[in-house]
Amino acid sequence: MLRAWSVSKSFGQKEVLKEVSLQINDRDRVAIVGPNGVGKSTLIKLLLGELRPDIGEITRRTERICYLSQFPLFEPDETVAQSVSRCGQASSKIGKRLHELEEIMLTQPADVDMNEIVSEYSILQEEFQNADSFEDDAKVRDTLAKVGFSESNISKKVAELSGGEKTKIMLAKVLMQADDADMLILDEPTSHLDMATIEWLENYLLKFQGAIVLVSHDRYFLDRTVTHVIEIEDGKVRQFSGNYSDYVVKKKLEIDRQNVAAEKYQIEKDRLERIAEEQHQKEWFKSTHKTRLKMLDRLEEVEAHEERPELRFSVETTKRSGKNVITAKEFNAYRGEKQILYDIDLELEVKDKLGIFGANGSGKTTFIKALLNEVRWEGDIWVAPGATIGYFAQGHDLLDPDKTPEEQMTEMLSKEAKSKARGLLARFYLKAHEVDRPISTLSGGERARVALAIMLSEKRNLLLLDEPTNYLDIQARQAVESALKDYEGTMIIITHDRYLLDSICTMVGEMNNGRLAVFRGTYSQYKGRVKEVKVGVEEAGIYKVVSGFTDWTTKTKYRDGDQVAIAQSEIENYRWAFDAGKLKKMAGTELKKVRK
Repeated sequence: MLRAWSVSKSFGQKEVLKEVSLQINDRDRVAIVGPNGVGKSTLIKLLLGELRPDIGEITRRTERICYLSQFPLFEPDETVAQSVSRCGQASSKIGKRLHELEEIMLTQPADVDMNEIVSEYSILQEEFQNADSFEDDAKVRDTLAKVGFSESNISKKVAELSGGEKTKIMLAKVLMQADDADMLILDEPTSHLDMATIEWLENYLLKFQGAIVLVSHDRYFLDRTVTHVIEIEDGKVRQFSGNYSDYVVKKKLEIDRQNVAAEKYQIEKDRLERIAEEQHQKEWFKSTHKTRLKMLDRLEEVEAHEERPELRFSVETTKRSGKNVITAKEFNAYRGEKQILYDIDLELEVKDKLGIFGANGSGKTTFIKALLNEVRWEGDIWVAPGATIGYFAQGHDLLDPDKTPEEQMTEMLSKEAKSKARGLLARFYLKAHEVDRPISTLSGGERARVALAIMLSEKRNLLLLDEPTNYLDIQARQAVESALKDYEGTMIIITHDRYLLDSICTMVGEMNNGRLAVFRGTYSQYKGRVKEVKVGVEEAGIYKVVSGFTDWTTKTKYRDGDQVAIAQSEIENYRWAFDAGKLKKMAGTELKKVRK
């Protein structure tokens, strides 16, 4: 479907991609991974034709590609219904004809009357713009409902919506065209989405019949949806089979092998140099040492893998606040006159780590704001007098957009040295050119790292964290998980990151329409999905049953002539059947859900 051959792309002096070659076939499920700023979005724009490579070639066998941008753009005054409906029109006959006419106007063939083409294009464009946005009202509403968008907001202007709601609209726009698409390319599709919508999207992608290319930092999402991983590292691309967890294992083995080979190379190089030097010293009048030097020249050089500096930090606490940290009884909270939270009961003790999840707008952030006394509340709530609160805001509200990271950090550190501020920021990969720029000019990931660095500089024994891993790449997320896991204080964390909920939380709470259901245990245990979260999709070979048999582990009976799809990870389960000649390989493959 897509092929890149020796593609390179630079911006100024920075070479982002170097001689990239890759191929994406029909029904491939591909993840593009790598740290923020490594060139993932650049590669996608090259594949789509939005950017031209400096050198190399990109070929596409289809133009029927649906693309979800990381930063969607909308018309200033369009409503939700108009936005999604117009996207449906774009995939209709009138939209397709407009696209055909655009191609003709671009190429200007000699045998075509361009005046007629321009005239037809003008008429169709007017029809397209004046078309009734609600012509396919039922399909628009149904598509928005699928992605969890509230019908009460369907007539609102897109500009008035939250980031999560805008992402849902973009997903709806993709779905309006997906039935006619050969490929979906989704750049950070889970950003700002609530958990229910993410899980719906996972299931939708598993059923999609075309090829899929994903950029995401959500490891659960990647494990369940992809069969191949494309890694971008130092401008170069490597391809791995399997889901994200498979990639991590294979990458580690590859690095270990490379480092062993590099060590062997260095030992052999040192040995040959030592022998050559000894021979030259003892028999300087002979040329025998040159043989060793020739052997050294023929020795294939192997360099050890150059690791990206690991992001490591810890969150320190002050003295303990006592056994009981937060106690709430029949706790209610309001936004203006509107009640958001209803009769919440909660007991948090020292070292408890509560992860709260739920649909966007269910009241999660309001709960944090109420604990901070930033919104009106009623009922009984007690916070230990010794509790010192550290707060991480989802929108990084505590950052001053006009200050530089260094200025903001120095202000937080008060009279302490400026060098300490730079040192803390450097631990989060914030270098000089980023530290000296106004915070308003930084990316979402950079702002998140500034906010985390500030939180690190304060010793707090009660953390209130609202989506701390948003905008962070996988390596930074892993560092946050590690630090919070070792944190000795008490914590409430709002997140849609299921890895985070499972790896650090001692208890979870689902917020649903302003009510909080608390469970001691992980997210997977709460949802009863311990096995389900380890279900992924793999490419499976097709086998014919030539002699009937029963698989007693699953109690499945196979009859002569049956066809069985067997993924690579399942081969050993059928080994005895292969050895007994009961299965015969056939042509073709298909995608299959398998337990990991």
